[in-house]
Amino acid sequence: MALTGAPFFFVLIAAMVLAMVGTVAVWSRVGGPRAVRWLVHAAMIVVCQLTAIGVVVTYINNSYGLYASWDDLLGTNGANAVAMPGPPVSRAKFSHGTRGGVLDTYFRGRRSTLSGQVLVWTPPEYDQAAYRKQRFPVLMLLHGVPGSPQSWLEHGGMPGAFADLVKQGKAHPFILVMPVVDPGSVDTDCSDLPQRKVATWLAEDVPDLVRHKFRTLPAPSGWGLMGYSTGGFCAAKLPLQYPKVFAAGAALDPDPLTGDPSVLQDPALRRANSPTHIVAGTHARVSLFLATSRQDRLSPPSAIEGFLAAAAHSRVQVRTLLLADGGHNFNTWSAEYPAAFGWLSRWLPAPR
Repeated sequence: MALTGAPFFFVLIAAMVLAMVGTVAVWSRVGGPRAVRWLVHAAMIVVCQLTAIGVVVTYINNSYGLYASWDDLLGTNGANAVAMPGPPVSRAKFSHGTRGGVLDTYFRGRRSTLSGQVLVWTPPEYDQAAYRKQRFPVLMLLHGVPGSPQSWLEHGGMPGAFADLVKQGKAHPFILVMPVVDPGSVDTDCSDLPQRKVATWLAEDVPDLVRHKFRTLPAPSGWGLMGYSTGGFCAAKLPLQYPKVFAAGAALDPDPLTGDPSVLQDPALRRANSPTHIVAGTHARVSLFLATSRQDRLSPPSAIEGFLAAAAHSRVQVRTLLLADGGHNFNTWSAEYPAAFGWLSRWLPAPR
């Protein structure tokens, strides 16, 4: 049974209710010496408390995506694996079991040799007769760490939140692609390391899969990124590093754009993958949307201000959004959706 999702959560709720009902039912019936009765009563109270704590902790984990799987929680995710198994693009199959019409697959990238899950949603227009000869822009949605592609569905309201904006005329249709940003649960800030090329996975292998399986507009003009937290950091970084693949990126409350020393400990490697450093010397002509909240301590406005200063003499076009309040959570990120998707719809073309 998966760590995240409704089944495990409901099992815990049932266990909590049974523990409480059972305690009430047998409390006065416990016999034996006083010390024995005291120990049994104490054990019953502990069981009730543990089941209640389990429900609360699981709810928090499901809400914030702290641990994506049992392996992630127990630290048995095989983080040292380099070459990962999985079918190549030509044999990758999409299943229809995910809710909301989202397609699910797992494949191995040819260039990175990394494997991971990719979720894809095609808008209703994709299958309509009027659009069957048209190609669609692609928006890759990058989750935070810890987290998973399902975080966009379970906590981020996708694809429904985006479909509503399209119906309201605030955005035009995109193919939404939700890849894992940390294959093997190893966080690299979407960077290429000598033995783990995650930037290659996201900028070359995942686009290769999507181009082979769907009618997409050519890169870079028809391709963009949007992410939150660590995914927001990656959405700001990858267009700067791969301007021939992505024309635009929207970063919702990104991690500080100077890089995280706990993720990339080598200062030179961290600097080479810092959006603030990259933008100062880039010749790329891309567009970025950077959003955060005054109250978000994990994505301080000062980090975006530092990026703007570094980008002042580049050809990168930057738009910012600063909310008055909101923490580092999906309530804040979803409040930024209308501005972010609207902005992306102006920079990336409609189906054609």
